[in-house]
Order: sequence, then structure tokens, then C-alpha cells
Amino acid sequence: MRRREFIVLVGGGAAAWPLAGRAQQSRLPVIGFLSSSSPDLYVPFVRAWHQGLGETGYADGQNVAVEHRWAMGHYDRLPALVAELVRLPVAVLAATTGPAVLAAKAANIAVPIVFTMAADPVELRLVASLARPGANITGVTQMTTEVGPKRLELMHELLPAVTTMALLVNPNNPIIAETEQKNFRETARILGLKLEVLNAGSEHDFEKVFASLVELRAGGLVISTDPFFLSQSARLAGLAQRHAMPALSLDRQFAAAGGLMSYGGDVAHSYRLAGVYTGRILKGDKPADLPVQQSTKIELVINLRTAKAFGLTVPATLLGRADEVIE
Repeated sequence: MRRREFIVLVGGGAAAWPLAGRAQQSRLPVIGFLSSSSPDLYVPFVRAWHQGLGETGYADGQNVAVEHRWAMGHYDRLPALVAELVRLPVAVLAATTGPAVLAAKAANIAVPIVFTMAADPVELRLVASLARPGANITGVTQMTTEVGPKRLELMHELLPAVTTMALLVNPNNPIIAETEQKNFRETARILGLKLEVLNAGSEHDFEKVFASLVELRAGGLVISTDPFFLSQSARLAGLAQRHAMPALSLDRQFAAAGGLMSYGGDVAHSYRLAGVYTGRILKGDKPADLPVQQSTKIELVINLRTAKAFGLTVPATLLGRADEVIE
């Protein structure tokens, strides 16, 4: 996507790629928007965040300046980007995606932080509790505590004869990868399943991962909540189709692109809520007084076309619980 196209999609030049001197020269309050991904893959989420910010009366370029920083999938760049935004300085830091908020938290900055992420912020020790986050950080999570294990349970319900399942994690994001491995291993033990953990830190690893699934005789694949995989939903869905691998992702777009199932919160909605929190903090609210919000709607999407192509019969009980069935 060209830069001009991204500007139009998110609704204004100020929301485009950052210009180094713009915030320093402006007298408007500055918000830092930090993501571990790339702008072309997150257009609908950025738009939703700006919508939420607008609901509090702020518009980029009018009464606030938003400085975007993108790590482009290189998580090791995040600490430097955090430091760059703090030096501007920013009044609030919107740390979107798990790796971005982990980098912001690790920097031990005094700037208020509003996060948007899929993982459990309490388990990752980002906040003291959902009701009372404490300190200078709050935000929105797209998951309730039961969503992670539930994804493996759904795959087991669909594939009761399968004894080996695989979990795909990103080794470049070790905190989230290790947390998910621990949770999934416990769920696999309860379900009587063998769990194989596979690593993919870049697109170049995907072919190897799917080849490994055959060698390991894995009958199903669950894709972790890492934002890198969220940004690669269409590619992963295509590979799952080509290898006839039943797979489940957090992202609805995965199922829409031909993956078997998706189960997770509404990502765009969570970004809108984070935009609202960002505006409220700019108006004077303290992060410690704003409880972490959770997605109120967890959606199950089943691609019945893909199931039929794989020769799978989806149980009526599972179809009955689906929020959407793609036929």
C-alpha cells in the first residue's frame, strides 16, 4: 500500500507515517501511537482507534497531533521507538499489540499508557488487576481468561479422533509465547492430547511449519494470539487450505480467507475502546482509575466450505454455537 492510500484510509494526513519534526513544532498535545506491525496491515484497526478518539472530542491535526511509529514486524525496534516518542514528548502513549505494550512497560516511563492486546494483561503482569490496573497503564484486551484454552477445546470437539495438536507461536515474542505454551500444555493434558509447539518468527518459516505438521502427524493447528500472525491471517489460511490442515486462529479474517475456524474478540472494537480511553486520559482521567476493558463479544466463525473440502463433518452442537457459518 502506498503512503498516500494509507493517509486516505485512516482519514487524514496527520494519521499517516510520522514526520520527525511535526510534533515538536506543533503546540497541540501529542499522542504517540505505537504498533509492532505495519500500517498497511492495520488500516481498519487504526481507523477504529481514531473513531474512538473522536468520540471524546479529539481529531488528529485539529486539536491533537498523533505520531505513529511502526516496528514493521521487527520487535527489537520497539524500545527505540518508545524512547523516540517519549522524547517528543507525548502526553499519552497508545501501545497497540502485545509486544508494543510490553516494550512500553519495560521502559518504565511516566507517560500514561493505553494498551490494546489479545493476551491477558494480568497474567503478563502488565496490570495488578483488571478492575484496578494501578500505576500509569490501562487499556483493552480482546480475550477473556477462558478464550485461550477454549480454542484447543473447540478443535478437540471438532476433531475428537485426533490425538496430536500443534500450537504455532512466535519466538520473537517470548513472553507471550511462553505464557500460551504453558496454558495450552495444561489444557492438552486435561483433554488427553499431545501438544507439539512450532515456531515461526517470519513469513519464511511458514512453509517449514506446515511441512513439520505432516512429519509430526498433527491433526490440527491452533495459531497463537501474536500480532504477527494476526497480520498474516490470509497467508496462513491459504497454507492451511493447501495442506488440508484444520486450523483455528483468533482472527475472523482467517476463517473468511479459507481457514477452518476463528474464535476471538472483535479486534476493531477493542481499538475503538482504546481510542476512547486515550482521549479520556488526555482530558485528565488517570489510567489507574480506568479498569481494563474486555471484549464483551467473543465470536466463533466456522468455514463450512473448508470443512467439507477437508472431508470433515462439523457437529451440529458446534454449528449451533457459531456466530457465523461460511457456506
